[in-house]
This record gives sequence, C-alpha cells and structure tokens, in this order.
Amino acid sequence: MTYTLIYNGTLIDGTGGMPIPNAVILIKDNQIIDIGTEDSIYLPEKEVKRIDANDMFILPGFIDTHVHIMANGFKLEDTMYNPLSFYFYRATENLRDTINAGVTTIRDAGLADIGVKKAVEEDLIVGPRMLISVMPLSISGGHFDRYLNSGFDMRETYPGLPESICDGKQEVRKRVREILRAGADFIKVMVTGGVMSVNDGPDETQFTIEELKVMVEEGKFRNDTKVMAHGHGAEGIKNALKVGVYSIEHGTYIDDEAIQMMVDQETYLVPTCVVIKYNKKYAEAGELPEYSRKQAIEIVDIHEKNIRKAYEAGVRIVMGTDCGVVPHGLNLEELRFLCDIGMSPEEAIMAGTKHAAECLGMDDKIGTIEKGKFADIIISKKDPIAYIKSLGNPDNIVMVIKEGKIIKNLTN
Repeated sequence: MTYTLIYNGTLIDGTGGMPIPNAVILIKDNQIIDIGTEDSIYLPEKEVKRIDANDMFILPGFIDTHVHIMANGFKLEDTMYNPLSFYFYRATENLRDTINAGVTTIRDAGLADIGVKKAVEEDLIVGPRMLISVMPLSISGGHFDRYLNSGFDMRETYPGLPESICDGKQEVRKRVREILRAGADFIKVMVTGGVMSVNDGPDETQFTIEELKVMVEEGKFRNDTKVMAHGHGAEGIKNALKVGVYSIEHGTYIDDEAIQMMVDQETYLVPTCVVIKYNKKYAEAGELPEYSRKQAIEIVDIHEKNIRKAYEAGVRIVMGTDCGVVPHGLNLEELRFLCDIGMSPEEAIMAGTKHAAECLGMDDKIGTIEKGKFADIIISKKDPIAYIKSLGNPDNIVMVIKEGKIIKNLTN
C-alpha cells in the first residue's frame, strides 16, 4: 500500500468547474482518495511520497477515442517490405509517444490485436490503457479492402487479426462474430470510403442498411458492444445513424439532416481534426500517395465548416485524432482544432477527458480528477485555459501518471 501526494499546482479537474489553485491530490495505490488543500485533508501516518507540481497545472490524463497504434502512415508498400514482427516492435514506440503526449487511454480504431492490449495491461510495454476494435469491417472494394486492381493483395491478416472484408448479411454476421471472438471492445465499420483509400472516395456510401443492422444486432447480443462508424459522406453517415451506431468518426460531409439525427439520438462525433489538417499539409508537400492528394486538400474547409455546424447544433463531440495515419504524439493538438470550430478551451479539455470517458463507457473510472477514480493525471507547464495550443507540445507535459504510476517525469 503506497500513498502519493501531489501538491502546489492549479487543478483543472475535467468537470468544467473553475480551476483550483494550490490544490492537493492524495492517491492510494492506483486510486484518488482525496482532493482539497493540504490543511483540509487527512494524511495517513504511513510514509507519503510527495510530488511538487511547482505552480504548474494538474489535469486528468487525456483520452484519444480514435487511434491506430499499429500504423505509421498507412503506406500500402509497407505491407510488402516489412516483416509482421516489425509492426509490433514499432508499436512499442507509438505507445510510448502517445502516453508521453499526455494520453493515458486510447480506443484503437483498427489493427491492434488482443496481444498488444494484454502486453500493456501486464506492463510488458509502456503505453496508455487500450480499448480495441481489432479489425475494421469493409465491403469488397471499400475503404479497408487492400486488394488492388493490379492483382496485388496488400491485406494484413494473421490469427489474431481476422479478415476485414464482408459482403451480404450472412458474411457480415460471421465477420462480426470473428472480430468479437478476437477480443474487440468495439465494432468498427467503414460506412463510406476514405481519404487514404486506393479503391474509393470519401463520399462513397458502403454497406446496406440491412448489413449495418446485423452489426448493431450482433453487438447487442454480445455484452451490448457498441458500433463505431468511419463516415465521411452524408448518406453513409445517415445509414449508420438509422440503425443506431454509437459514434461517427470524421463526419466530413455531414449535412443538416444527419446533424439533427445525431442530436436526437445523442450519437457521439469524433471529428479527427488533426488528421484532416495534417493530411492537407502532407498532400501539398507531395508526401501522400498520388491517389489521395487531391481529396486530402479538398476536404479540409468542408470538414471544418460542417463540424462547426454540428457543434453549434449540440452534437456530442469528443477528442479523437486518427494518429497512426499521422504521427503518434500529436494527439493533444486536436484540442486547438476543436477550439477553431467554436469550443472554449474548457470545452475542448472536457471533450478529451470527461466526455471522451463517457463515450467509452468508462466515466466511472477515468476522465476527471475525482475521488474514487483511477489516478490518471498529467502536469502541464503552461496554463491550458490561456494557452490551449501548449498542450499539443509533449515537451509541455512534464509528468504523466497512469493508475498512480509515474510514466513520464521531466520535473527533476
């Protein structure tokens, strides 16, 4: 049994309340047991490890609801040249970059298997807490079909990573069951094409409503497992909403009808602004494959306009980045882009903490600094309310604590 006391910092607890200067947080093992001022809480007689926040800013560990921890750019040729084991070794760096950026929990949106999650849980490798979708579901010729019309098969499968492609209700049902058997916490489906697709465009609709119904139905049968839907085009998004998906990822061409459906159904929107912004930069520099450059540039203004409309209408927006398509460690840059669409810094922080935890169904354990929750805590050099952009620089995150364990410490 160990006790840790964090003191001498301004607490921004993720609930949306006013910052608390000179705050004190008492941790017992992996759990927060008291919050207040040093003269207002009871300190145990046993030895207490003390962490001086040095007048800096104490926040909850952030939650990225859309990450690809096994990916580094989604370059198709990598599948030809890199041995399978290489992806796992490289993932250890991706996980470390992510948690060092201040992200203590992620929802992986495809390609991380149960072994990666288990390795983090058993402290074999350092990384954020993981929820996984294992393998996204795609139609033949859809966003996650890596079979090229040249005849090359660039798909990535092995025993822990089931096949992605499924067509027709019977095959969709089987594939969902295989994904769940492989350990998925969420079901991920591609309801439209994508920016990085070789076989389609981002506004193309994929899967029928009947096929999508099967996915939601199977999820409900299996511990009410939620469906997250990659969706750029409006019709694909609306098809997903009609069958009751839990979250929409990206949302580029979302229209007024879809926005109202999301408000009415309290569906989450994960706009992944980071990947939209960075892909334009990479496209203009000629660093993206030729087939994706034009659409990567074209969608940026459309995406920002429509996500702003969704925010103003009251859609529940949470932080997600698509890191893996873009470099890992950029995660908290998402917060400044959320402010660009109209959020206040306080709202953006809640989108990456409290509300993201609600999206993952983990708000009883993480997302805010409150008694009884896991001690997932970061310390920032700069005031994130005054300088929200500062959180996007991992050098400003001087300490990361996950379940009471110090992962990163730059305070010494």
